[in-house]
Amino acid sequence: MGIPLKQQAAVARYLVTQKLKGVKRYPLVLMLEPLFQCNLACAGCGKIDHPDEILKRRLSVEECLEAVDECGAPIVSIPGGEPLLHKEMPQIVEGIVARKKFVYLCTNALLLKKRMKDYTPSPYLTFSVHLDGLKERHDASVCQEGVFERAVDAIQEALARGFRVTVNCTLFQGESAEEIAEFLDFCNDLGIEAVTISPGFQYEKAPRQDVFIRNSETKELFRRLFRIGKEKKAKWRLNHSSFYLDFLAGNRAYSCTPWGNPTRNVFGWQKPCYFLADEGYAKTFKELMETTPWDKYGTSRNPKCANCMAHCGYEPTAVEDAMAHPLQAAWVALMGPRTEGPMVPDPEMARKAKEADSLAEAVE
Repeated sequence: MGIPLKQQAAVARYLVTQKLKGVKRYPLVLMLEPLFQCNLACAGCGKIDHPDEILKRRLSVEECLEAVDECGAPIVSIPGGEPLLHKEMPQIVEGIVARKKFVYLCTNALLLKKRMKDYTPSPYLTFSVHLDGLKERHDASVCQEGVFERAVDAIQEALARGFRVTVNCTLFQGESAEEIAEFLDFCNDLGIEAVTISPGFQYEKAPRQDVFIRNSETKELFRRLFRIGKEKKAKWRLNHSSFYLDFLAGNRAYSCTPWGNPTRNVFGWQKPCYFLADEGYAKTFKELMETTPWDKYGTSRNPKCANCMAHCGYEPTAVEDAMAHPLQAAWVALMGPRTEGPMVPDPEMARKAKEADSLAEAVE
Protein backbone atom coordinates (compact mmCIF):
# COMPACT_ATOMS: atom_id res chain seq x y z
CA MET A 1 0.00 0.00 0.00
CA GLY A 2 1.15 3.53 -0.79
CA ILE A 3 -1.17 5.43 1.57
CA PRO A 4 0.72 7.55 4.16
CA LEU A 5 0.30 6.58 7.82
CA LYS A 6 -1.14 10.01 8.69
CA GLN A 7 -3.98 9.44 6.25
CA GLN A 8 -4.47 5.80 7.26
CA ALA A 9 -4.75 6.85 10.92
CA ALA A 10 -7.26 9.62 10.17
CA VAL A 11 -9.47 7.31 8.12
CA ALA A 12 -9.23 4.58 10.77
CA ARG A 13 -10.37 7.03 13.47
CA TYR A 14 -13.28 8.09 11.29
CA LEU A 15 -14.33 4.46 10.64
CA VAL A 16 -14.13 3.51 14.31
CA THR A 17 -16.18 6.58 15.23
CA GLN A 18 -18.93 5.57 12.78
CA LYS A 19 -18.96 2.07 14.23
CA LEU A 20 -19.16 3.32 17.81
CA LYS A 21 -22.04 5.60 16.85
CA GLY A 22 -23.84 2.66 15.24
CA VAL A 23 -24.03 4.35 11.83
CA LYS A 24 -24.91 1.74 9.20
CA ARG A 25 -24.44 3.84 6.07
CA TYR A 26 -21.67 6.40 6.01
CA PRO A 27 -19.50 7.97 3.29
CA LEU A 28 -15.81 7.22 2.98
CA VAL A 29 -14.93 9.47 0.03
CA LEU A 30 -16.88 12.45 -1.31
CA MET A 31 -16.80 12.60 -5.11
CA LEU A 32 -16.97 16.36 -5.62
CA GLU A 33 -17.54 17.10 -9.30
CA PRO A 34 -17.64 20.90 -9.73
CA LEU A 35 -17.80 20.79 -13.55
CA PHE A 36 -18.16 18.37 -16.49
CA GLN A 37 -16.15 20.37 -19.01
CA CYS A 38 -12.86 18.85 -20.13
CA ASN A 39 -9.98 19.62 -22.50
CA LEU A 40 -9.88 16.00 -23.71
CA ALA A 41 -12.49 13.69 -25.25
CA CYS A 42 -11.56 10.18 -24.09
CA ALA A 43 -13.10 7.10 -25.72
CA GLY A 44 -14.34 5.59 -22.46
CA CYS A 45 -15.66 8.77 -20.81
CA GLY A 46 -19.37 9.22 -20.21
CA LYS A 47 -19.05 12.53 -18.37
CA ILE A 48 -18.67 14.97 -21.27
CA ASP A 49 -21.83 14.00 -23.17
CA HIS A 50 -23.75 17.14 -22.20
CA PRO A 51 -24.86 20.22 -24.14
CA ASP A 52 -22.67 23.34 -23.98
CA GLU A 53 -24.87 25.10 -21.44
CA ILE A 54 -24.31 22.23 -18.98
CA LEU A 55 -20.59 21.99 -19.70
CA LYS A 56 -20.25 25.70 -18.86
CA ARG A 57 -21.86 25.28 -15.42
CA ARG A 58 -19.72 25.35 -12.28
CA LEU A 59 -20.24 24.69 -8.59
CA SER A 60 -19.19 27.75 -6.59
CA VAL A 61 -16.62 27.70 -3.78
CA GLU A 62 -19.46 28.00 -1.27
CA GLU A 63 -21.40 25.10 -2.81
CA CYS A 64 -18.32 22.87 -2.81
CA LEU A 65 -17.41 23.56 0.80
CA GLU A 66 -21.03 23.17 1.87
CA ALA A 67 -21.01 19.70 0.27
CA VAL A 68 -17.78 18.81 2.11
CA ASP A 69 -19.28 19.86 5.44
CA GLU A 70 -22.65 18.24 4.76
CA CYS A 71 -21.14 14.90 3.77
CA GLY A 72 -18.41 14.71 6.43
CA ALA A 73 -16.25 12.13 4.63
CA PRO A 74 -12.53 12.24 5.56
CA ILE A 75 -11.43 12.14 1.89
CA VAL A 76 -12.58 14.34 -0.99
CA SER A 77 -11.89 13.30 -4.58
CA ILE A 78 -12.35 16.05 -7.18
CA PRO A 79 -12.88 14.46 -10.61
CA GLY A 80 -14.42 16.06 -13.67
CA GLY A 81 -14.30 16.99 -16.46
CA GLU A 82 -10.97 18.63 -15.85
CA PRO A 83 -10.98 20.38 -12.44
CA LEU A 84 -8.09 22.68 -13.33
CA LEU A 85 -10.41 24.43 -15.81
CA HIS A 86 -12.35 25.75 -12.80
CA LYS A 87 -11.02 29.24 -12.05
CA GLU A 88 -11.87 28.98 -8.35
CA MET A 89 -10.33 25.54 -7.84
CA PRO A 90 -7.42 26.91 -5.73
CA GLN A 91 -9.92 28.44 -3.28
CA ILE A 92 -11.95 25.21 -3.21
CA VAL A 93 -8.86 23.13 -2.43
CA GLU A 94 -7.67 25.65 0.17
CA GLY A 95 -11.01 25.44 1.95
CA ILE A 96 -10.97 21.63 1.99
CA VAL A 97 -7.38 21.48 3.25
CA ALA A 98 -8.24 24.00 5.99
CA ARG A 99 -10.85 21.48 7.18
CA LYS A 100 -8.09 18.83 7.35
CA LYS A 101 -9.78 16.66 4.76
CA PHE A 102 -7.55 14.70 2.38
CA VAL A 103 -8.23 16.00 -1.13
CA TYR A 104 -7.31 14.18 -4.34
CA LEU A 105 -7.37 16.70 -7.19
CA CYS A 106 -7.81 14.58 -10.32
CA THR A 107 -6.30 15.95 -13.51
CA ASN A 108 -5.14 14.91 -16.96
CA ALA A 109 -2.16 17.21 -16.21
CA LEU A 110 -2.38 19.25 -19.42
CA LEU A 111 -2.80 22.39 -17.30
CA LEU A 112 -0.90 21.22 -14.23
CA LYS A 113 2.45 22.93 -14.88
CA LYS A 114 0.70 26.22 -15.62
CA ARG A 115 -1.60 26.09 -12.56
CA MET A 116 0.74 24.45 -10.04
CA LYS A 117 1.85 27.84 -8.65
CA ASP A 118 -1.71 28.37 -7.37
CA TYR A 119 -1.37 25.51 -4.86
CA THR A 120 0.73 24.88 -1.77
CA PRO A 121 2.22 21.45 -0.96
CA SER A 122 0.40 19.85 1.96
CA PRO A 123 -0.05 16.37 3.41
CA TYR A 124 -3.75 16.93 2.77
CA LEU A 125 -3.39 17.66 -0.97
CA THR A 126 -2.62 15.11 -3.69
CA PHE A 127 -2.53 15.63 -7.44
CA SER A 128 -4.07 12.46 -8.89
CA VAL A 129 -2.87 12.33 -12.49
CA HIS A 130 -4.78 10.33 -15.08
CA LEU A 131 -2.50 7.84 -16.88
CA ASP A 132 -4.05 4.77 -18.50
CA GLY A 133 -0.73 3.09 -19.25
CA LEU A 134 2.50 3.90 -21.02
CA LYS A 135 2.76 6.35 -23.93
CA GLU A 136 1.07 4.41 -26.74
CA ARG A 137 -1.71 3.01 -24.55
CA HIS A 138 -2.45 6.27 -22.74
CA ASP A 139 -2.46 8.50 -25.81
CA ALA A 140 -4.81 6.06 -27.55
CA SER A 141 -7.09 6.03 -24.49
CA VAL A 142 -7.37 9.84 -24.39
CA CYS A 143 -7.55 10.08 -28.21
CA GLN A 144 -4.71 12.59 -28.48
CA GLU A 145 -0.99 12.21 -29.08
CA GLY A 146 1.60 13.73 -26.78
CA VAL A 147 -0.57 13.74 -23.64
CA PHE A 148 1.48 11.06 -21.88
CA GLU A 149 4.75 12.97 -22.20
CA ARG A 150 3.16 16.21 -20.99
CA ALA A 151 1.60 14.42 -18.02
CA VAL A 152 4.88 12.78 -17.01
CA ASP A 153 6.68 16.12 -17.30
CA ALA A 154 4.09 17.73 -15.02
CA ILE A 155 4.34 14.85 -12.52
CA GLN A 156 8.10 15.28 -12.29
CA GLU A 157 7.78 19.00 -11.63
CA ALA A 158 5.07 18.48 -9.00
CA LEU A 159 7.25 15.95 -7.19
CA ALA A 160 10.22 18.31 -7.36
CA ARG A 161 8.09 21.03 -5.74
CA GLY A 162 7.13 18.73 -2.86
CA PHE A 163 3.56 17.81 -3.81
CA ARG A 164 1.99 14.45 -3.14
CA VAL A 165 1.32 12.80 -6.51
CA THR A 166 -0.58 9.64 -7.35
CA VAL A 167 -1.60 8.13 -10.69
CA ASN A 168 -5.15 7.10 -11.54
CA CYS A 169 -5.16 4.26 -14.10
CA THR A 170 -8.31 2.89 -15.75
CA LEU A 171 -7.98 -0.44 -17.55
CA PHE A 172 -9.78 -1.13 -20.83
CA GLN A 173 -10.16 -3.96 -23.35
CA GLY A 174 -6.97 -5.28 -24.91
CA GLU A 175 -4.64 -4.71 -21.95
CA SER A 176 -2.14 -7.43 -21.11
CA ALA A 177 -0.83 -8.20 -17.64
CA GLU A 178 2.70 -7.71 -18.96
CA GLU A 179 1.83 -4.19 -20.18
CA ILE A 180 0.30 -3.25 -16.84
CA ALA A 181 3.28 -4.66 -14.93
CA GLU A 182 5.64 -2.58 -17.06
CA PHE A 183 3.50 0.49 -16.37
CA LEU A 184 3.54 -0.12 -12.61
CA ASP A 185 7.32 -0.51 -12.74
CA PHE A 186 7.48 2.82 -14.57
CA CYS A 187 5.35 4.50 -11.89
CA ASN A 188 7.64 3.15 -9.18
CA ASP A 189 10.67 4.55 -11.01
CA LEU A 190 8.87 7.87 -11.51
CA GLY A 191 8.65 8.23 -7.74
CA ILE A 192 4.92 8.78 -7.35
CA GLU A 193 3.22 7.91 -4.07
CA ALA A 194 0.87 5.22 -5.38
CA VAL A 195 -1.32 4.05 -8.25
CA THR A 196 -5.11 3.76 -8.19
CA ILE A 197 -5.97 1.03 -10.68
CA SER A 198 -9.46 -0.06 -11.65
CA PRO A 199 -11.37 -1.57 -14.58
CA GLY A 200 -13.38 0.98 -16.53
CA PHE A 201 -17.13 1.17 -15.99
CA GLN A 202 -19.29 0.70 -19.07
CA TYR A 203 -20.93 4.11 -19.28
CA GLU A 204 -24.07 3.93 -21.41
CA LYS A 205 -23.15 7.28 -22.98
CA ALA A 206 -19.46 6.57 -23.60
CA PRO A 207 -18.38 7.34 -27.20
CA ARG A 208 -17.19 3.74 -27.63
CA GLN A 209 -18.68 0.63 -26.03
CA ASP A 210 -16.09 -1.86 -27.26
CA VAL A 211 -13.34 -0.66 -24.91
CA PHE A 212 -14.66 -2.08 -21.63
CA ILE A 213 -13.56 -5.29 -19.91
CA ARG A 214 -16.05 -7.81 -18.55
CA ASN A 215 -15.85 -9.09 -14.95
CA SER A 216 -14.46 -12.55 -15.76
CA GLU A 217 -11.76 -11.06 -17.99
CA THR A 218 -10.88 -8.53 -15.30
CA LYS A 219 -10.31 -11.24 -12.70
CA GLU A 220 -8.10 -13.28 -15.02
CA LEU A 221 -6.14 -10.15 -15.93
CA PHE A 222 -5.47 -9.23 -12.31
CA ARG A 223 -4.51 -12.78 -11.41
CA ARG A 224 -1.90 -12.75 -14.18
CA LEU A 225 -0.72 -9.32 -13.07
CA PHE A 226 -0.32 -10.30 -9.43
CA ARG A 227 1.41 -13.52 -10.50
CA ILE A 228 3.95 -11.46 -12.43
CA GLY A 229 4.39 -9.21 -9.41
CA LYS A 230 5.14 -12.17 -7.16
CA GLU A 231 7.57 -13.68 -9.66
CA LYS A 232 9.42 -10.36 -9.96
CA LYS A 233 9.12 -9.63 -6.23
CA ALA A 234 7.83 -6.25 -7.33
CA LYS A 235 7.07 -3.61 -4.71
CA TRP A 236 4.28 -1.83 -6.55
CA ARG A 237 2.65 0.92 -4.50
CA LEU A 238 -1.12 0.62 -4.96
CA ASN A 239 -3.63 3.03 -3.47
CA HIS A 240 -6.04 0.28 -2.40
CA SER A 241 -6.95 -1.95 0.50
CA SER A 242 -5.64 -5.52 0.31
CA PHE A 243 -9.19 -6.91 0.18
CA TYR A 244 -10.12 -4.78 -2.85
CA LEU A 245 -7.12 -6.20 -4.71
CA ASP A 246 -8.20 -9.67 -3.59
CA PHE A 247 -11.67 -8.91 -4.98
CA LEU A 248 -10.18 -7.91 -8.35
CA ALA A 249 -8.38 -11.25 -8.44
CA GLY A 250 -11.67 -13.12 -8.06
CA ASN A 251 -11.09 -14.26 -4.49
CA ARG A 252 -13.94 -12.34 -2.85
CA ALA A 253 -17.59 -11.80 -3.72
CA TYR A 254 -18.72 -8.31 -2.85
CA SER A 255 -21.77 -6.17 -3.34
CA CYS A 256 -21.00 -2.53 -3.99
CA THR A 257 -21.44 0.16 -1.36
CA PRO A 258 -22.63 3.12 -3.45
CA TRP A 259 -23.15 5.42 -0.45
CA GLY A 260 -19.47 4.95 0.40
CA ASN A 261 -18.52 7.37 -2.40
CA PRO A 262 -21.44 9.81 -2.79
CA THR A 263 -21.28 12.30 -5.66
CA ARG A 264 -22.12 16.00 -5.62
CA ASN A 265 -22.12 17.69 -9.03
CA VAL A 266 -23.75 20.60 -10.88
CA PHE A 267 -27.12 18.81 -10.84
CA GLY A 268 -27.12 17.99 -7.12
CA TRP A 269 -26.39 14.80 -5.16
CA GLN A 270 -26.33 12.01 -7.74
CA LYS A 271 -28.31 8.81 -7.16
CA PRO A 272 -26.99 6.24 -6.50
CA CYS A 273 -23.33 6.74 -7.46
CA TYR A 274 -20.74 8.49 -9.61
CA PHE A 275 -21.41 6.30 -12.66
CA LEU A 276 -25.20 6.02 -13.05
CA ALA A 277 -26.24 9.47 -14.27
CA ASP A 278 -29.90 8.81 -15.12
CA GLU A 279 -31.24 7.71 -11.74
CA GLY A 280 -32.10 11.16 -10.38
CA TYR A 281 -30.66 13.68 -7.94
CA ALA A 282 -31.24 14.83 -4.37
CA LYS A 283 -31.05 18.40 -3.13
CA THR A 284 -29.13 17.52 0.04
CA PHE A 285 -26.84 14.77 1.28
CA LYS A 286 -29.43 13.84 3.91
CA GLU A 287 -32.07 13.46 1.20
CA LEU A 288 -29.67 11.34 -0.88
CA MET A 289 -29.07 8.94 2.00
CA GLU A 290 -32.72 8.70 3.03
CA THR A 291 -34.50 8.54 -0.34
CA THR A 292 -32.18 6.53 -2.61
CA PRO A 293 -33.48 2.94 -3.09
CA TRP A 294 -30.05 1.43 -2.44
CA ASP A 295 -31.31 -2.15 -2.71
CA LYS A 296 -32.06 -1.63 -6.41
CA TYR A 297 -28.37 -1.41 -7.34
CA GLY A 298 -25.43 -3.79 -7.60
CA THR A 299 -24.09 -6.40 -10.00
CA SER A 300 -26.53 -9.05 -8.80
CA ARG A 301 -29.54 -6.71 -8.77
CA ASN A 302 -29.34 -4.28 -11.69
CA PRO A 303 -28.27 -4.90 -15.32
CA LYS A 304 -26.77 -1.40 -15.46
CA CYS A 305 -24.30 -2.48 -12.79
CA ALA A 306 -23.54 -5.84 -14.42
CA ASN A 307 -19.82 -5.43 -15.20
CA CYS A 308 -18.82 -2.92 -12.55
CA MET A 309 -15.80 -3.63 -10.36
CA ALA A 310 -14.83 0.02 -9.93
CA HIS A 311 -12.98 1.03 -6.80
CA CYS A 312 -15.49 3.80 -5.95
CA GLY A 313 -18.19 1.16 -5.38
CA TYR A 314 -16.22 -1.77 -4.05
CA GLU A 315 -13.37 -0.20 -2.08
CA PRO A 316 -15.78 0.89 0.70
CA THR A 317 -17.10 -2.70 0.85
CA ALA A 318 -13.56 -4.04 1.06
CA VAL A 319 -12.67 -1.57 3.83
CA GLU A 320 -15.73 -2.62 5.81
CA ASP A 321 -14.76 -6.28 5.37
CA ALA A 322 -11.17 -5.55 6.43
CA MET A 323 -12.41 -3.91 9.63
CA ALA A 324 -14.37 -7.06 10.42
CA HIS A 325 -11.44 -9.35 9.53
CA PRO A 326 -8.23 -7.42 10.27
CA LEU A 327 -5.96 -10.46 10.52
CA GLN A 328 -7.12 -11.79 7.14
CA ALA A 329 -6.63 -8.34 5.60
CA ALA A 330 -3.13 -8.11 7.04
CA TRP A 331 -2.31 -11.58 5.68
CA VAL A 332 -3.45 -10.66 2.16
CA ALA A 333 -1.50 -7.40 2.38
CA LEU A 334 1.61 -9.38 3.35
CA MET A 335 1.28 -12.30 0.92
CA GLY A 336 -0.65 -10.66 -1.90
CA PRO A 337 -3.89 -11.90 -3.50
CA ARG A 338 -4.21 -15.59 -4.31
CA THR A 339 -3.49 -16.20 -8.01
CA GLU A 340 -4.34 -19.91 -8.31
CA GLY A 341 -7.34 -22.08 -7.59
CA PRO A 342 -11.08 -21.54 -8.06
CA MET A 343 -12.62 -18.09 -8.14
CA VAL A 344 -15.74 -17.07 -6.26
CA PRO A 345 -18.91 -17.11 -8.41
CA ASP A 346 -19.42 -14.10 -10.66
CA PRO A 347 -22.38 -12.04 -9.31
CA GLU A 348 -23.61 -11.34 -12.84
CA MET A 349 -23.66 -15.06 -13.67
CA ALA A 350 -25.46 -15.72 -10.39
CA ARG A 351 -28.06 -13.07 -11.29
CA LYS A 352 -28.64 -14.61 -14.73
CA ALA A 353 -28.92 -18.09 -13.22
CA LYS A 354 -31.50 -16.82 -10.74
CA GLU A 355 -33.50 -15.19 -13.55
CA ALA A 356 -33.34 -18.42 -15.57
CA ASP A 357 -34.57 -20.46 -12.58
CA SER A 358 -37.44 -18.02 -12.03
CA LEU A 359 -38.40 -18.23 -15.70
CA ALA A 360 -38.28 -22.02 -15.63
CA GLU A 361 -40.53 -22.09 -12.56
CA ALA A 362 -43.00 -19.75 -14.25
CA VAL A 363 -43.12 -21.97 -17.36
CA GLU A 364 -43.75 -25.06 -15.23
